[in-house]
Amino acid sequence: MLDQATICAIATSPGMGAIATIRLSGDDAVKIADEVFQSVNKSKKLVDQKANTLHYGTISEGVEIIDEVVISLFRAPHSFTGEDIVEIGCHGSVYIQQRILQLLIKHGARMAKPGEFTQRAFLNGKMDLSQAEAVADLIASSNAANHKMALKQMRGGFSKEISKLRGQLLHFIAMVELELDFSEEDVEFADRKQLIQLTSDIQQLLSKLAKSFKLGNVLKNGVPVAIVGETNVGKSTLLNALLQEEKAIVSDIHGTTRDVIEDVINLDGTAFRFFDTAGIRETTDQIENLGIERSYNKLEQAEIVLLVTDLTNPIALISERIEKIRKRITDQELIIVGNKADVAGREKIAEMLGSINLGDQENIVFISAKQQQNLDSLVDLLKESANLQQAEGADVIVSNIRHYEALTQALEAVNRVIDGLHDGISGDFLAQDIRECLHYLGEITGEISNDEVLGHIFKNFCIGK
Repeated sequence: MLDQATICAIATSPGMGAIATIRLSGDDAVKIADEVFQSVNKSKKLVDQKANTLHYGTISEGVEIIDEVVISLFRAPHSFTGEDIVEIGCHGSVYIQQRILQLLIKHGARMAKPGEFTQRAFLNGKMDLSQAEAVADLIASSNAANHKMALKQMRGGFSKEISKLRGQLLHFIAMVELELDFSEEDVEFADRKQLIQLTSDIQQLLSKLAKSFKLGNVLKNGVPVAIVGETNVGKSTLLNALLQEEKAIVSDIHGTTRDVIEDVINLDGTAFRFFDTAGIRETTDQIENLGIERSYNKLEQAEIVLLVTDLTNPIALISERIEKIRKRITDQELIIVGNKADVAGREKIAEMLGSINLGDQENIVFISAKQQQNLDSLVDLLKESANLQQAEGADVIVSNIRHYEALTQALEAVNRVIDGLHDGISGDFLAQDIRECLHYLGEITGEISNDEVLGHIFKNFCIGK
């Protein structure tokens, strides 16, 4: 897949700004830059300059000066792509950026495809495929947890774990396949007890990595939080208060919210994805019933459920609604939100506290969404319920669905190896399952890949990266 053409693209965000960076990469990057760049010392040529140096001058087309620029020079193989790279720092005018790009193309470069710089870094051995994918995650990170996870993966934490597993398995498959060459002599090169221990260790590690995907997906996309409850208990008012904007329509009319309203909020470095759902009640309105069904679907998808109750209602009715929701959830964290506390008063709050028995994964908080009272306590409970502390100590967290699928398939192959060892099956069957496990592990890092997979991965990158 490695195209030898020299590529160029704007590496900074599109639009106008103070400065912009235009990147060139390829065998002719320095030569092309030399043809359009003139240093302050007019006799100085970029081709004669050392790597990792800066050069001030102008970009010109003929006698016309387009802009004053600073050029950064990087030499292969010690660059991001592993090729010669020239980065042109120019003024951020869209007109200037386009003129320079057109000039570079005129002198032999071509426009880079989405993700082509990172793709070249992978193909030139500067990073493996999981690290390349982490580059996209790092660019897209919108909160501290996601940023930290992507940075750790980009530095090779995940890759080291996978490479270690493959190395151990490669040693044993070599021994098993050597046995097959001497099958008539009934010799055993691979210690079966040692192989059982190794595959057991690999099984535990693969299982741990696969299970971390749930947490990784939460960190990457935000903790899913479903706001549920009866009609007119203040669900939409609560969402608006958390967002600090009028996202959802608020009305005294029952059944105003008929579909799921979704938005993401960053709370102290962690993203929470809130779903404001249709009010749950008995109704003959077909459209509203569709919305209620979607409410129950979001309930199942959520990690945290905010059950909003109206404290002005009788305690018996509130308890009935809580029990109804409890029957609908399994292992989600449940936060019971007693709303309209400013209207209900302290006696009603005390009465509710005395009548509601909380489970291990349940909490209760009293607020006024309309007056935005005690929302800080609710936010604290959300962060506590998200239980993201485990991410702090984790060495590796899987956040990519492609990696997760490969890990689960590798785990299935390892399970077959373990079963085969206990059943005493022949070495050729063992070797087949070990090879299959190696294949799926190799898919993660790109040691085994194809053009279709690579094309799918890099097409989602931004141009210039």
